[in-house]
Amino acid sequence: MLNLVSPGTLPQLWTRHILDSAQLFALVPATALRWVDLGSGGGFPGLVIAAMGADRIGFETILVESDQRKAAFLRTAAREMGLTDRLQVHARRAEDVVAGIGSVDVVSARALAPLRDLVHLSAPLLEGGALGVYPKGESIQRELTQWGPPDRFDVSLAPSRTHPSAAIALVRVRAE
Repeated sequence: MLNLVSPGTLPQLWTRHILDSAQLFALVPATALRWVDLGSGGGFPGLVIAAMGADRIGFETILVESDQRKAAFLRTAAREMGLTDRLQVHARRAEDVVAGIGSVDVVSARALAPLRDLVHLSAPLLEGGALGVYPKGESIQRELTQWGPPDRFDVSLAPSRTHPSAAIALVRVRAE
């Protein structure tokens, strides 16, 4: 059996997963056309973002998921949603894919790793001009404190619309 989300969160599927993913779309510029989601798992936020961007001409979503079974699910879901012409699934570890993806406008990851590790993992994309959009739970302040000064990155927090103590970390390379 393959769990795409925690069974305990199924009663809150709409707010805990779908709305939590959808809120990210409003935080990026309308000109963003290439979005990569690392550790896509059950498709949150990647599939939701792909569906929301479907009416944006030239919008493309790249989902990166190392678990072959989850990647197969993502491909099937993309086909069923009519998104296969605008969505790619890479069934490999994110660290093996990031450098070869090329230029993207947005990079996201949800429930994959602490913020410091997410930024390190996606640094090649951020350094290429991407905006990092990382939904974080109640641990966000602790993660920022443990990270210390975020080197060459600017981090701002947007409040989560789905949980009062959660936030979305928005990360960019600091302008020099």
